[in-house]
Amino acid sequence: MDHLGNLEPTNICHVMALSYPGRGHINPMMNLCRSLASKRPDILVTFVVTEEWLGLIGSETKPDNIRFGSIPNVLTSERARAGKFPAFFQEVLTKMEAPVERLLGQLKPPVSTIVADTYLMWAFEMANRNNIPVASLWTMSVPVYSVFQHFDLLVQNGHFPIELKERGEELVEYIPGISSTRVVDLPTCVYGHGRDILHRGFEAIASVSKAQFLLFCSVYELESQAIDALKASISLPIYHIGPTIPYFKLEQEEIVTGPGETTNYFRWLDMQPRGSVLYVSQGSTHSAPSAQLDEIAAGLRDSGVRYLWVARAEASLFKEGCGGMGLVVPWCDQLRVLCHPSLGGFWSHCGWGSTSEAAFAGIPLLTFPLYWDQAPNSKVIVDDWKIGWRVKSGLDVDKLIKRDEIAGLVKRFMDSESDEVKEMRRRAREISEICRRAIRKGGSSDTSIDAFIDDILRHHKN
Repeated sequence: MDHLGNLEPTNICHVMALSYPGRGHINPMMNLCRSLASKRPDILVTFVVTEEWLGLIGSETKPDNIRFGSIPNVLTSERARAGKFPAFFQEVLTKMEAPVERLLGQLKPPVSTIVADTYLMWAFEMANRNNIPVASLWTMSVPVYSVFQHFDLLVQNGHFPIELKERGEELVEYIPGISSTRVVDLPTCVYGHGRDILHRGFEAIASVSKAQFLLFCSVYELESQAIDALKASISLPIYHIGPTIPYFKLEQEEIVTGPGETTNYFRWLDMQPRGSVLYVSQGSTHSAPSAQLDEIAAGLRDSGVRYLWVARAEASLFKEGCGGMGLVVPWCDQLRVLCHPSLGGFWSHCGWGSTSEAAFAGIPLLTFPLYWDQAPNSKVIVDDWKIGWRVKSGLDVDKLIKRDEIAGLVKRFMDSESDEVKEMRRRAREISEICRRAIRKGGSSDTSIDAFIDDILRHHKN
């Protein structure tokens, strides 16, 4: 490796990065790796992906001291795994370990630290077997970690198992560091979607005891009570390094284009009035039922509001019916879109990556959570940060929201003359400034990443 040519191999701290193979996990892991590599030229990162993922992300620009290590395509293809989450998770837990451990034995210089996604439980045993220090990267919010960490309190207080329609409004006020939360705002695996893999959450949290470091993709100032409560109950060193989003790309001149992209949506955004466009994205893995997508499409069109909708597989279906105010694309450079001056709101499924990008960009959200951690993220956005409204308000999480309700809500949400909207946008700008301060030199996240680097280098030299 030319860029490391002046350093003795023994002086290079070689980090192996192991991500869960999903967009919401790979993105934060890559952003952490970029931070490590750009801060220290004596750190070499090998980012391990399947050959399929290498084809998806291998051409992205990155520092010279990050390289990819690939394993064979032992998992179901990204294109075929929608709606098969439990089976795919089982593949990740049973089929990745052997090829990754083979690669670990081949890498030169020898790997001195592993950073693994918390949900790759086998990675911690592998690291321990090979006497390599390992860090656990939790890519969801800290309150979600806390729910799994203190799940016994839900059982003791009679909130698990629970019937949502009867008791979903009851308050959970006993989890350390977490503000008062309705049962319906807990991770969906507590009461509904994802219940079949709830045990995987417990196993993931239990695996953290085998790690030497714990990394949170969070901004300390936005989740300080939850982080402090966990620091008091966990003996591992904890680092808060968020937002783990690609903000470094905003400094690059070139705009990233996606697969098969033909529309210059930025040209369209440039022509729209300031704060007038609603960005709509339901995430990359879990999608709303087609009947609901039809209602969303009709509601957006009937609202009269300008909108940019990323609808991956469905893009061609919705293009015809979007009227003159909307633009539908199969992919976009999301963070750059959210930071565009024409943006005024974000209709989101509330994955932690999208939530973090909206917070950084200072954009209010219409929350439409579907699965797992998205429900508690919606609660944080609406109740704690006060930068959003819920699309669904009742306890029937599967209820079809009709087009007229959507049209009215979108119209009110994007009304820049409304005092309520003005206050929400002001608050979103405050949250944005907190995020940006955290990553500046000397900010809470910048300092925490430096501390993590110091600790892994100390382990390496010992």
